[in-house]
Amino acid sequence: MSDNKYIRWFEDLSSDDTAEVGGKNASLGEMIKNLKKEEIDVPDGFATTALAYRELIEENDIDKKLGSLIDELQNGAKLKEIGRKIRRLFTNTRFPEALEDSIIQNYKRLSDKYDEQEIAVAVRSSATAEDLPDASFAGQQETFLNVSGQDELLEACRKCYASLFTDRAISYREEKGFSHLKVALSIGIQKMVRSDKGGSGVMFTIDTETGFNNVIEINAAWGLGENVVQGTVNPDEYTVFKPVLDDDHLPILKKFLGSKEKKMVYSSGGSKKTRNTNTSKKEQQTYVLDDKGIVQLPRWEKR
Repeated sequence: MSDNKYIRWFEDLSSDDTAEVGGKNASLGEMIKNLKKEEIDVPDGFATTALAYRELIEENDIDKKLGSLIDELQNGAKLKEIGRKIRRLFTNTRFPEALEDSIIQNYKRLSDKYDEQEIAVAVRSSATAEDLPDASFAGQQETFLNVSGQDELLEACRKCYASLFTDRAISYREEKGFSHLKVALSIGIQKMVRSDKGGSGVMFTIDTETGFNNVIEINAAWGLGENVVQGTVNPDEYTVFKPVLDDDHLPILKKFLGSKEKKMVYSSGGSKKTRNTNTSKKEQQTYVLDDKGIVQLPRWEKR
């Protein structure tokens, strides 16, 4: 797919593009580029560039107002008040016409690719200064799930840009001495998997407590993965032994049945696009992954 200065499709990105699209989006590009040939399906999508962010703040004179508000903060103004004012600059902003058109046209392409009129996407923030050797901004910006339609997408993008200036993010950059004006934000727009109808989770390629690298650990719960990432549910835990993964064995060292008391699913008809609902007794007493799935995921990881 053709890119422009505002948009890069994941399939055309690599780790060399971190300065343009941030660590998160560059990593998604690496995954899609390298895993599709291994028949591992990663949902497609695209990213806005750091240049798009910088042109947005320049065209709306946000850079000057931002500098003034940061000066107020460094001269003793309250973080909560300054943060709110900065975020309002972004949520009230107008997109440059060329940028808005690029986002909408590429969203249409993504929808067409999956034969849907208005595909549901995850809209994720990816700061272009993420994952520096001496700092990590990961997790400080917002993600918006189950976003569909042009208007919802543009509104989610505004909120992503605003989340570059959450109170936590501002405080962290102040503490580390990073310039607020030099950090930019890329937005990842990616097809959502209907994991709200199934399960999701996180896979670690080593033992996260000891660093032992011959095991793979998986945490899984019903519904969307946000509850696992945020630690708001007690997930299933599986541990697999790497060295014999390619043999005709089930090298599962541990299976722990988590209580999984709730699951996050899609929501409609209101401002919130996801909601938590209680899981059934059967779901709480059932493993999210069967033995075949517990082994298949690590085999993909090894590839």
